[in-house]
Amino acid sequence: MAAAMSREAPGPGEDEAPGAPAAAAAGGAAAAAAAGEGEGRARGGGCYLALCARPVHFEKANPVNCVFFDEANKQVFAVRSGGATGVVVKGLEDRNPISFRMEDKGEVKCIKFSLGNKILAVQRTLKSVDFLNFIPDSPQLEYTQECKTKNANILGFCWTSSTEIVFITDQGIEFYQVLPEKRSLKLLKNQSINVNWYMYCPESSVILLSTTVLGNVLQPFYFKSGTMSKLSKFEIELPAAPKSSKLSLSERDIAMATIYGQLYVLYLRHHSRTSNSTGAEVVLYHLPREGSCKKTHILKLNRTGKFALNVVDNLVVVHHQDTETSVIFDIKLKGEFDGSTTIHQFVLPPRSIQPYQIPVAGPASVTSQAPVPCKLYSSSWIVFQPDIIISASEGYLWSLQVKLEPVVNLLLDKGKLMDFLLQRKECKMVILSVCSQMLSEPERGSLSVIATVFDKLNHEYKKYLEAEQSYTMVVETGLSRSNPLLKRPVRTQAVIDQSDMYTHVLSVFTEKKEAPHKFTIAVLMEYIRSLNQFQIAVQHYLYELVIKTLVQHNLFYMLHQFLQYHVLSDSKPLACLLLSLESIYPPAHQLSLDMLKRLSTANDEIVEVLLSKHQVLAALRFIRGIGGHDSISARKFLDAAKQAEDEMLFYTIFRFFEQRNQRLRGNPSFTPGEHCEEHVTFFKQVFGEQALMKPTTF
Repeated sequence: MAAAMSREAPGPGEDEAPGAPAAAAAGGAAAAAAAGEGEGRARGGGCYLALCARPVHFEKANPVNCVFFDEANKQVFAVRSGGATGVVVKGLEDRNPISFRMEDKGEVKCIKFSLGNKILAVQRTLKSVDFLNFIPDSPQLEYTQECKTKNANILGFCWTSSTEIVFITDQGIEFYQVLPEKRSLKLLKNQSINVNWYMYCPESSVILLSTTVLGNVLQPFYFKSGTMSKLSKFEIELPAAPKSSKLSLSERDIAMATIYGQLYVLYLRHHSRTSNSTGAEVVLYHLPREGSCKKTHILKLNRTGKFALNVVDNLVVVHHQDTETSVIFDIKLKGEFDGSTTIHQFVLPPRSIQPYQIPVAGPASVTSQAPVPCKLYSSSWIVFQPDIIISASEGYLWSLQVKLEPVVNLLLDKGKLMDFLLQRKECKMVILSVCSQMLSEPERGSLSVIATVFDKLNHEYKKYLEAEQSYTMVVETGLSRSNPLLKRPVRTQAVIDQSDMYTHVLSVFTEKKEAPHKFTIAVLMEYIRSLNQFQIAVQHYLYELVIKTLVQHNLFYMLHQFLQYHVLSDSKPLACLLLSLESIYPPAHQLSLDMLKRLSTANDEIVEVLLSKHQVLAALRFIRGIGGHDSISARKFLDAAKQAEDEMLFYTIFRFFEQRNQRLRGNPSFTPGEHCEEHVTFFKQVFGEQALMKPTTF
């Protein structure tokens, strides 16, 4: 590989002794993969890591073409002949490559666009950086900025915004504002400090400098809209007291990444500080914006050799070259706490990244060839944070991805599986599928396991509901104006609500009818219990599901008990459902009336609901039950009876209102104000005029 893969990526073997452990942290080369005995096991089923399906393809590194990677814009630069015969810039996000030429003014050491691709910065010497505007109608003239500190050498530079740039020298850092229209730079701030190497985390705009002779005192700086803040420096504990006073902490063993919204410095310690522990470990230092940096987590690798680090979906991924496998750690999961740090073991057994096929390039006639398997864990792999893997020899840039489906079969403890899945971005459908599996044969879980899963889901659901409620309250009281930073809570995929569970899990489960009915009812009641425990209002359709299941199995005594002891909460839809059950379970009528009285609901509304469901007799019985039958509209009931297309029903309803008219007015016929003429005509057509009730005189 050309000595090119940007400052963070020396070629394999460069400045390291053969066989020395190398971490591809912020971009060290992922070292040679030995065809180890663990290969068969590693390639076993359940690969939970994969390279993205649409990688960036660039011209591979060779003596004429130098390749660079910019970690802020996630762009690969292929620079041919110093730029004279072309520069091609490609990124994962932007599918349209940028191509241009520039004058060959010597070997390019570093090349990056500003955020937004408006200004190009190129470092060719140790003393200065050249700039070129990519702004429409702006002249394509280079301008140069030399570093301010005398005798200093520029180690590299980082863009912190579209017009702000930091030069890192071996004697400190210089923070500039670029003025593209004036083609000049203005020094905003500089800081003198001896620097061995540096690292930049674009997500958090923090630059980390390695200082002191041993290199293990790290000084972070934070950049935001024209300001540079010095954060508190901290010391990395080296495995043992160094034998000589030379640089002992390599940048290859350090990475910076945001995990669960917090910035961490990850240190790959090849030998544990405790003599009784074998194998390497990754030590996490939490770097807050304010306050001191603390060692918070230790990830046990239980092996030695060459490692590389990535962070994907808040998981720390550790690749191991010798066995060609990777493991993942989740710092949110419980570990062993020793009073100051939490020690974690890997979540899942080691597995290889999923095999990847490289499509054969060339004319259409040739591309029918089978794709070539990509050499995973290759010596030409270079790893960048958080999730980038580059193969310089093959000319590919991938983002690493976590696949959740295989995890389900590797993490058998359902509680731990839920804790893991609930923290992942794309978790909803996998969680719903796990819920369906644990209710079905052959993987049917015990009720206690099912209860644990429901509680974990509803805990997340409740957290979201509370956040949403607090937000609504602040907005309604007008306090949001005094707090412009207030944002509506984001509904992540971890929020599995009642409609999700009903649609994808519970209704499907009850329809299958493969489980014993007692188990089915127990599962439904367990979910309702969990909702109640978290004080989440249970939606009526869940109660309806319980009632329908009880009715299907003729468990009316259980239904009666559930209603009597208010296991099923009162609601209008539930009362209407009970009214409709009267024909198969007569006591349902009274249970429904009692419920409606407790709800003290508008009676008209209940009648409307029943009529809309063509429960005309049930509606009439309900009205009689509450004593409102003398004032109801005859036309409304006759309309509903006619729509039901049941002649005997129409006859019954018509006769009821004739009798009411006789009782109230002494005459069975309808008054013009009742607008029932069409119904009287219909009655005569079907049953004959003689069927009309005759006035009774006393």
